Amino acid sequence: MSGVGDELDHGHVELTAVTLADEFVTSDGTASDDVAEYALWLGDDSLVLAQRLGEWISRAPELEEDVALANIALDLLGHARSLLRYAGSASGHSEDDLAYWRDEHDFRSAHLMEQPNGDFAHTIVRQFAAAHYLFELYDRLRASADPVLGAIAAKAVKEVDYHRDHADQWMLRLALGTDESRRRLVTALSDLWPSVAELFADEPLNDRLEGVAPRPSTLRAAFDASIDPVLAECELELPATFVAAGGGRRGRHSEYLGPLLAELQVLARQHPGATW
Repeated sequence: MSGVGDELDHGHVELTAVTLADEFVTSDGTASDDVAEYALWLGDDSLVLAQRLGEWISRAPELEEDVALANIALDLLGHARSLLRYAGSASGHSEDDLAYWRDEHDFRSAHLMEQPNGDFAHTIVRQFAAAHYLFELYDRLRASADPVLGAIAAKAVKEVDYHRDHADQWMLRLALGTDESRRRLVTALSDLWPSVAELFADEPLNDRLEGVAPRPSTLRAAFDASIDPVLAECELELPATFVAAGGGRRGRHSEYLGPLLAELQVLARQHPGATW
């Protein structure tokens, strides 16, 4: 257990290659405290969502989908590795330290990523929102003044583009399939969409990252423009519903994160220092 996913070296961005020093990246290639906190936001989102999708392995509705969801989870785990490694560079923590040895209130994941899989329609709606959001985020983040974040985003956006297409196809398949599949999809939209707004909520940290990271609120228009044609083809409208309070970026989480972390962290905590 020497790494969150040692086989996922495709997610690694070599920090020692960073030579650009400015107010955001120190001269030795480590992240500033603010950049580290932001990398933690993104890394926790990807780690938690990867764990959720991994729960479908051997349980997906068809074999091809079992493989597809596993591959998406592996992509997200690769993103999490890169981001958590960079976040840890500011404090001397490894990606494993941050994944396995933080408690619930130390995580910074958004509530949407924490939501349980539910039925397959709930998983697809969660993935539909997450993938479209992550695509817009990484597309903008490629131009970051922080070279490490920019490099991670440049790779991640290509993979998230596939995740987005995968979710779109399933949205159409469920919406235009049977009466039952459509009913479940509509229910999933009603249940999950209140948590989407948190993804686009600005926090004080964003004020200090001008040039490094886009303000979440500035991503909303592109997100809406991206999902609207899919919803139109599905003959669906977003529910007129409440907006969930959120708070994940400040360590206030849904009731679902604790059990997820217990499963994620149990092996490392029961056998500290173990290696495969």
